[in-house]
Amino acid sequence: MEQPIKQNSNRIQPPYSLLAELTHRCPLHCPYCSNPINMTNKAMELSTEDWFRVLSEAADLGVVEVHFSGGEPLLRDDLDLLIRHAHSLEMYINLITSGIGLTTEKAVQLKEAGIANVQVSFQAGEAKLSDLIGGYKAFGKKREAAIAVKKAELHLSLNVVLHRMNLDYLNEIIKLAEDMEAERLELANTQYYNWALLNREQLLPSWEQIERAREIYENAKSRLAKKMEIIWVIPDYYESVPKPCMGGWGTIGLTVAPNGIVLPCPTAGMIDGLSFENAREASLGHIWYESESFNRFRGEAWMPEPCRSCEKRHQDGGGCRCQAFALTGDAFATDPVCQWSPNHHLIDTAIQGANHQPMKQSSSIIYRRHLVEKNASKSRIKK
Repeated sequence: MEQPIKQNSNRIQPPYSLLAELTHRCPLHCPYCSNPINMTNKAMELSTEDWFRVLSEAADLGVVEVHFSGGEPLLRDDLDLLIRHAHSLEMYINLITSGIGLTTEKAVQLKEAGIANVQVSFQAGEAKLSDLIGGYKAFGKKREAAIAVKKAELHLSLNVVLHRMNLDYLNEIIKLAEDMEAERLELANTQYYNWALLNREQLLPSWEQIERAREIYENAKSRLAKKMEIIWVIPDYYESVPKPCMGGWGTIGLTVAPNGIVLPCPTAGMIDGLSFENAREASLGHIWYESESFNRFRGEAWMPEPCRSCEKRHQDGGGCRCQAFALTGDAFATDPVCQWSPNHHLIDTAIQGANHQPMKQSSSIIYRRHLVEKNASKSRIKK
């Protein structure tokens, strides 16, 4: 490990949160999955001892909350040990899960280990559509998981990624959250990276869909204000200005991928030409304060025009670097979502397609297992 680190160099504040991606393995095959196209296999995952050290370094760095995620974190046999260690470090602990494998007994075990909140993902408000989107018959198991969380007297959050296929069924989704007595419902429209970008034609909703859903959301938020917090996030593509990159590149939190790669956001690994350090080889403190990757898009010196002269640069930080790279091949480009970007036509074209083309058949969806199996077949053929 590199020692020592320069605390608060260049007035960098310590991170607030850690997203601990324990594995990319998952029983679901969601076509909007944020995991990379080339996922980490089990043999390359960090060991229990590695994660203990990562969590300890995160706490020393100033992290106060940790989100255990994946893939499916319940596939890790040591999940309860990792939660127990994070709890001993006085971190707030959230589990982000598909719910597959979460029994009442397991929920109680994780509560005793120190978990505070469980976020269960749903793909829709009823079984047929939910199972179609997830590529796996999971809806019933998800309901059982949500019930298990409530029986264990843990805080329950539901997360539903919205898109063209399920946005017209938002009333059913909200009713499901009510029935499950969730304290929080996150309605996050798909953001188009990795698998979601591959399926953008099938997933990007029309403006009419978004407006109808927004009205349903606003009515539900008002009606359920005393019972449930509801969060609504529309797709970047329908904004006139971009959002800050995860609250600002290397500003609020950091992600540790299953293989130990440390990232400023969960999708940053997609950016070619930018090398990210590994927690096996460098301390989180060094990476946060000193690494080239975390400092690359901090501040404003890197910004191109029109960002550098824009009065909104302090608010959006130049937009999302992953989105800029995904759409233009250049991570330094102005986020195409911005109405003043020279590449904004890329967004306009996508939106026009979503608003004028009929719904694609489900057979045209690229489930993440399909591409993995196809690549595996190619590999076997070459051998």
